Amino acid sequence: MDTVVIVDGANVVGSVPDRWWHDRHGAAVRLRDSLASPGGQSAATGPVEIVLVVEGAARSVAPVPGVRVEAASGSGDDLITELAAAAMGAGRPCVVVTADRQLRERVTRYGARCAGPRSVRRRMDTV
Repeated sequence: MDTVVIVDGANVVGSVPDRWWHDRHGAAVRLRDSLASPGGQSAATGPVEIVLVVEGAARSVAPVPGVRVEAASGSGDDLITELAAAAMGAGRPCVVVTADRQLRERVTRYGARCAGPRSVRRRMDTV
């Protein structure tokens, strides 16, 4: 069964002060593209389903092959928690990529594992 890797887009993009705030949509697109590229994610091993959760100015980012994009109409953390709970409830392994301590606490209650932004940011630097 594929591991669901849920990426907290705002948190991962915001983990490096590279002036992303001048183009939030563009930063989310670069993250999405890095996740879609071969070797773009390393938060889990084996087959994965990558879900990028976006919010705010990045809500219009479109999915690409290999990356499902979920736009949060409200709190991105709430949507990530719902997605993690659904994956775990369906018996699917789940990894949430975020540095947000409160979000980590929320999703681990459902049994999800967590990884930090570096687990996917490494690849962004080459895109």
